[in-house]
Amino acid sequence: MLLPALAFAVLFCYIPMSGIVMAFQKFMPNKGLYGSPFIGFDNFDYLWNYPDIKRVLFNTLFIAVMKIAAGLFVPITIALLLNELRKEWMKRTFQTLVYLPHFLSWVLLGGIIIDVLSPETGMINQFLGLFGVKPIFFLGNNHWFPYIMVITDVWKEFGFGTIVYLAALTAISPHLYEAAEIDGASRWKQTLYVTLPGMMPIIVLMLTLNIGNVLNAGFDQIFNLYSPPVFESGDIVDTFVFRMGVQNAQFAFATAVGLLKSVVSFILIATSYFLAYRLANYRVF
Repeated sequence: MLLPALAFAVLFCYIPMSGIVMAFQKFMPNKGLYGSPFIGFDNFDYLWNYPDIKRVLFNTLFIAVMKIAAGLFVPITIALLLNELRKEWMKRTFQTLVYLPHFLSWVLLGGIIIDVLSPETGMINQFLGLFGVKPIFFLGNNHWFPYIMVITDVWKEFGFGTIVYLAALTAISPHLYEAAEIDGASRWKQTLYVTLPGMMPIIVLMLTLNIGNVLNAGFDQIFNLYSPPVFESGDIVDTFVFRMGVQNAQFAFATAVGLLKSVVSFILIATSYFLAYRLANYRVF
């Protein structure tokens, strides 16, 4: 049963790794991987001196860190609120509604978000117009674009994250709440001194595991929503590699950028799993 998945991984993950050699070549498509001249680390030297690379790295870190922070805070908050609902049908209905966007692709959601945020016909701008606010081009404004990416990503994924924290809530012993109630603790005090400490191991685990995603700001989302006017604040490493490699045909340079990102991501993932083991006693193997 594992053979199809193993074949898929070998075909699409391991065999393409032979293309890493392009990062150290002046790649010429007509000469192929083994006929192109070897130039050592020249592509990496060019990368460090490339005028836009610092901006791209900053955008990636800025958007990714905000997504990690918001993606941790919002699901925890929603899980705590859902836990306070006493009617089971209401809890299940709300949980299903917030969980649905997780299954929709960014191609579909991108079209919806573009329509909703349109400066002329978008629902948001029409609502703001009721208060005399001039239309805002959210997806074409360098100030608004990174925050829109964070908000829409959280909206899509917080329902899935909520499930993790709801599962953590079920592991907390009811006797702790009974003891706190006997001691006169209110619902807020119970949340503060019983619920949150009980959830802390999974919170620490999720936070440490997310360290490995610092350089993954969301290619699918940004690629479907960004445009040249917002390259200054929305261009991330993955979209930069796509433009350089696919659109501009700078295959060797794009490979060098992608390889550097992969090495850094590997170090971050290894660090995150080490911290997860030390802080939350989580082990993969």
